[in-house]
Amino acid sequence: MALLAYRGNPRVGGQGVYCRFLSRELVRLGHQVTVFSGPPWPVLDEGTSLVKIPSLDLYREPDPFRVPHLSELRSWADVAEVLTMWSGGFPEPRTFSWRARRLLGRWPVDPETAALGNGALGNGARAFDVVHDNGSFGSGIAGLVADGWPVVGTCHHPITVDRLVDLAAAGPYWKELSVKRWYGFVRMQNAVAQRLARVLTVSSSSRRDIIEQMGVAPERVSVVPIGTDTGLFRPLPGGPGRRPPGRVMTTASADVPMKGLVYLLEALAKLRTEQPDAHLVVVGEPRPASTAAITRFGLEGAVTFRPGVSDAELVELYSEASVAAVPSLYEGFSLPAVEAMACEVPVVCSSGGALPEVVGRDGEAALLVPPADPGALAQALGRVLASYTDAPNSSAGSQPGHAGAAGPLAGRLGRAGRRRVLGRFTWERCASGVVEQYRAVLDEHARARSETARARRPRGSRGRFGPPRT
Repeated sequence: MALLAYRGNPRVGGQGVYCRFLSRELVRLGHQVTVFSGPPWPVLDEGTSLVKIPSLDLYREPDPFRVPHLSELRSWADVAEVLTMWSGGFPEPRTFSWRARRLLGRWPVDPETAALGNGALGNGARAFDVVHDNGSFGSGIAGLVADGWPVVGTCHHPITVDRLVDLAAAGPYWKELSVKRWYGFVRMQNAVAQRLARVLTVSSSSRRDIIEQMGVAPERVSVVPIGTDTGLFRPLPGGPGRRPPGRVMTTASADVPMKGLVYLLEALAKLRTEQPDAHLVVVGEPRPASTAAITRFGLEGAVTFRPGVSDAELVELYSEASVAAVPSLYEGFSLPAVEAMACEVPVVCSSGGALPEVVGRDGEAALLVPPADPGALAQALGRVLASYTDAPNSSAGSQPGHAGAAGPLAGRLGRAGRRRVLGRFTWERCASGVVEQYRAVLDEHARARSETARARRPRGSRGRFGPPRT
């Protein structure tokens, strides 16, 4: 299969994580996977091929929104990319899909596969049995459908939700216009999603939103939850004794209203009035909105940002956290919540989007609070942090300056969280579910081709075997 990702960043957003671990497990199941990615490039495991699809990479660090040199404009996709950026839009889903379609149309077919007449999953002599688009839903993907490719797309959640949240927070009318222009690709994505054989998503909540907001037929939207690497994300030796008192941790891949970081910062300010040692570690970079909130709430010295951490460093940070916070207003799934639970870190999260599906009922494997409610968030975080100091013999065996043993609430939430992840959210389960969808789509594709061939056969003509049709 050809797995497409218009951005493969392994640290920011979920596309690179999805590509890496889904492709790894598909290879372990015996399939051949080639990842076609735009920059930044994904990190892939042995056995998965990577084909880099260069772009102008106009949002790269350290010079985002750069002006490319005229000599860099070598195709219509390049021209469209820069003109769309200059006019305030986001071009990458569209321009990546154009480049991917052109490349796949030229991709050589394995002669042995062509001679056999079927591929690993039974799609004749094509170079790939199925194309799996991870999140671009660009017009070039619709072109692949028109070219006769069986195409599956993954939509983690509809971008229409991001647009609504950003519009609500935009403020002046001119900023609303800017937000609408940035999200100009949404109409294209909705139209393309409606043409795909199957749209995979990661939760029932996202499935409802895809049907309602993107107009995809219900029978063509399937839920296949994603997972985490439970061998990597695990509790480390030393347990709660590694955790400094009051350590709250969160992951912020982007400084956008939907992630709710500003509400968490306000909650931290409220929490520190009763628990002065409460402090926050943010996995991500400081951005203007969060920096302004830190100043507004007087949190200088109480918030630390950790950008660009490796997977191993991330697990270390989880092992040092007394509680993990997921304050998002909406999530289609939430890998950070699953990673924290896999590490047996107690989780406090909002009830936005699919989060209740991921963590379960309130008090089961996490504490749930209403979205955009700093007071409720502060109260829930305080309950978990207090359970460390209230634990029997909490100081026994702990190092100076560390929280010691987890109390009944923190310990119960942590253990229940890991059990939930092991039973529901692993990449092995995800890959098996995705392959089931591939096979269903290929069966439908084969039936449709057969029906088309029969419909085109002249009435009364003789088939390969048997008398003329009557």
